[in-house]
Amino acid sequence: MVVRSPGRINIIGEHTDYNEGFVLPAAIDKAIYVAIGKRHDDVISLYAGDFEQSHECYLQEVKPTEKHWPNYVLGVVDQLQKRGLVVGGFNLVVDGDIPIGAGLSSSAAVECAVAYALNEMFGLGLGRIEMVHLAQKAEHEFAGVRCGIMDQFASMMGKAGHAIKLDCRSLEYEYVPLDLRGAKIVLLNTNVKHSLASSEYNVRRQQCERGVTLIQQHVPEVHSLRDTTVDMLDAYVKQDAEVYNRCRYVVEEIGRLLLACEKLQQGHLEDLGKLMYATHDGLSRDYGVSCKELDYLVDAIRENPAVLGARMMGGGFGGCTINLVKEEAVDSLIANLGAAYEKDMKLPLTAYVATTQDGTGLM
Repeated sequence: MVVRSPGRINIIGEHTDYNEGFVLPAAIDKAIYVAIGKRHDDVISLYAGDFEQSHECYLQEVKPTEKHWPNYVLGVVDQLQKRGLVVGGFNLVVDGDIPIGAGLSSSAAVECAVAYALNEMFGLGLGRIEMVHLAQKAEHEFAGVRCGIMDQFASMMGKAGHAIKLDCRSLEYEYVPLDLRGAKIVLLNTNVKHSLASSEYNVRRQQCERGVTLIQQHVPEVHSLRDTTVDMLDAYVKQDAEVYNRCRYVVEEIGRLLLACEKLQQGHLEDLGKLMYATHDGLSRDYGVSCKELDYLVDAIRENPAVLGARMMGGGFGGCTINLVKEEAVDSLIANLGAAYEKDMKLPLTAYVATTQDGTGLM
């Protein structure tokens, strides 16, 4: 049995998911592939093509490993076992073409592919939303990353030709048509991953929670930044300038996303692009999760009339920018920007043209 689970982009709505806001992801044509077969014993035997590494353990001894990559598989098994669901031993090979470290959620794709494969093979009867929650918990507990729900949701629930407007509080969602009208989604990979990424991610979560706590002392019905206004931040959080800036970015970004969905429904891509630039500026200046390489790529094309919008995408401190580029200009943009980036940043620039695809499923 072979299962395909896609990576994802996020059109707009960054760092809003763990603040119970909205996100606008789409599944793309870069994917993780899992081949799986039953065994007649209690052994889990794994092989990762990307790393050319194997890992084996018994079903009764599932625990995190220092190799790291098996944790995305074993974490799913652990969650199934905690739910009292019975899986037997299995052989599993994982490989794919999602670039690792590019911010396209290869880890979530692995988790969703494994959950889907085990659900199918052992007849566990789980629905897609249940598998999304299970995959997210696997990442929390075995990979140690307190991710929001967006990555797993987009990988499992994607629909070709659409983005998903996902309410991260209620998990209500709707598919928004992604009609690019002669533009292409171009991902530009900085090929850098600064060591701050995971530690600062958790710091940002704490700063957002701190802002909510300060507001709750005056407005107890506020549950998260989703419930907050800039006026509340001005009144109750401004004394802590750093926390204030972090929270203001999130509140403004939730508003930008809702406006972006309207612009997409109306086919106003230029307006969507302007919102993307505003998101990048907020992420860089207020939320403090950009880096010189990401800023370079956005600033270099900001005045280019062939580029409708651009921003850093993902957790930050490296990975990709997402760009809306007029179709006829894609090749020249990649060539010219690639040469300039390599000269100025002393790093190669890798480009991917992404199209939207359906979510996790059997091959």
